[in-house]
Amino acid sequence: MAGTKTEYRFLFAGGGTGGHLFPAIAVADKIKAKIPEADILFVGTKTKIEGKVIPKLGYKFKSIWIKGFSRTFNLENFLFPLKLGVSLLQSLIISMRFRPKVAIGSGGYVAGPAIWGSSVMGAKVILLEQNSYPGITTRLLERYADEIHVSYNDSIKYLKNKEIIKVTGNPIRESLTKIAKNAALSHFNLNQQNKTLLVLGGSLGASSINEVVSDSLSDFKKKNLQVIWQTGNIYYDKYKDLVSAGIIILPFIEDMNLAYSAADIVVARAGATTIAELLVLEIPSILIPSPNVAENHQYYNAKSLADENAVILVEDKDAKNILADRIISTVFDDNKLEELGRNVKKFGKPRAADMIAESAIKFAGAV
Repeated sequence: MAGTKTEYRFLFAGGGTGGHLFPAIAVADKIKAKIPEADILFVGTKTKIEGKVIPKLGYKFKSIWIKGFSRTFNLENFLFPLKLGVSLLQSLIISMRFRPKVAIGSGGYVAGPAIWGSSVMGAKVILLEQNSYPGITTRLLERYADEIHVSYNDSIKYLKNKEIIKVTGNPIRESLTKIAKNAALSHFNLNQQNKTLLVLGGSLGASSINEVVSDSLSDFKKKNLQVIWQTGNIYYDKYKDLVSAGIIILPFIEDMNLAYSAADIVVARAGATTIAELLVLEIPSILIPSPNVAENHQYYNAKSLADENAVILVEDKDAKNILADRIISTVFDDNKLEELGRNVKKFGKPRAADMIAESAIKFAGAV
């Protein structure tokens, strides 16, 4: 990496989950489109999603030896101090060789050492915070940041340096778009006259959401409510035999543009990436935050929007009792769908990736 000719060197660090990784990729893609000669390096861990995705995209990738501290008793926690020390040294060496002008951290534990190492070497630091309640990595790195880009106004109160915070939104892939609804429904062989529910639980699925949908299919069919149901890979075999006319069951949806375009309403977890997509596409939704995420950030994501009547929030513990009724009462109430669509439009920020890329380029001296 030493001896690179371009002055426009950008180091990205973040991962562990797609919610941390894909916003960074969206920004990197924008930088590359604006400055083709830009030198971009991603830092992450080999065993997580970034280790698999980044090399396939053609970006440089360096791994460091770090793993998050488990909140439950785990023997690997005893190795945490050693791994942290090694990862800090590795990050410093990577930045000494690459000499980034700008380091962009998008969250996850891997961002901590990598962004620190870049900061020590004099790089400008930009942090991306996708969640309403900022993660611990963002809070720890805040002191090194030149800019912090958040997705929610609610995030500002949890951060100290208000002057450098910009409510930019969560960067999403440029290819995300709505197509004609009739064409999307035709793709799934669904009736263009009936309402359509899209159910998402993430690539792995969500047990509580799947159970409600499974128990409610007969009621949905009586109401002529069509369903596109992404069960998740690990649940597909359990539910695949429930396929029937108007009920599409898939382990994973490859083309989300088609699925989103067919939907009158979406039921999903409240992950930051899913929410950003729903906001930009202005789709009414019922969000069921996962109770198994760090710092309960999915709940805070959903509540920030529910407080503005932009989404409907149903807690996971209540899903079994009220979710099906909430789906039916909402999807057949055109006034409610219109209200949700109108309110959600206020929060969509389709230019987030573009704006963050412009900031990064400006810091790098390219403008």
